[in-house]
Amino acid sequence: MSVNLAKGQSVSLLKSSGGELSVVRMGLGWKSAPGKRGFFSRRPKEIDLDASALLYDGKAMSDVVFFSHLVSNDGSVQHTGDNLVGGAGGEDDESILVDLTKVPRRVTQIVFTVSSYSGQNFLEVQNAHCRLVDESTGKELARYELTGGGTHTGQIMAKVERDGAGWKMTAIGAPASGRTFRDMLPFIEPFL
Repeated sequence: MSVNLAKGQSVSLLKSSGGELSVVRMGLGWKSAPGKRGFFSRRPKEIDLDASALLYDGKAMSDVVFFSHLVSNDGSVQHTGDNLVGGAGGEDDESILVDLTKVPRRVTQIVFTVSSYSGQNFLEVQNAHCRLVDESTGKELARYELTGGGTHTGQIMAKVERDGAGWKMTAIGAPASGRTFRDMLPFIEPFL
């Protein structure tokens, strides 16, 4: 059973058995919204959303994983590849794997973002979600629906941060403007 998070809610990433999770997957899925009715059909616009993971040492970004840098410098975070058009809306179209046991101690938080590289706003995206999955069992731990659309082109989805000896996930769901994670850095800063 997963936990549906609202903006600002957090969930501990401890296993129900009391142990800690070792590898988690942050999945991003979306479906292009229907386009304008054409002469013969109504074709959806292709939308290129990009998932990124920004690793922070306190409030200083120390590394980033995105479509052009698929593996963190220390190897603990890995992007599975860039999807340029989305999917049917129910599955993950891009995923980022985080081996929590290998994340260097200096990394205090990992912020996950989504941005519209193709420049469309979120009013043109349907069935968008991010979710956290225990990679060893396939169990969905938390899910955050990116509902509501909006005229923004980016979203700060969630963050995973150290919580004592373990980790917790917080749903952020804050709109931002930007085609890449670089454009979104000023919007991320208040959540660190």
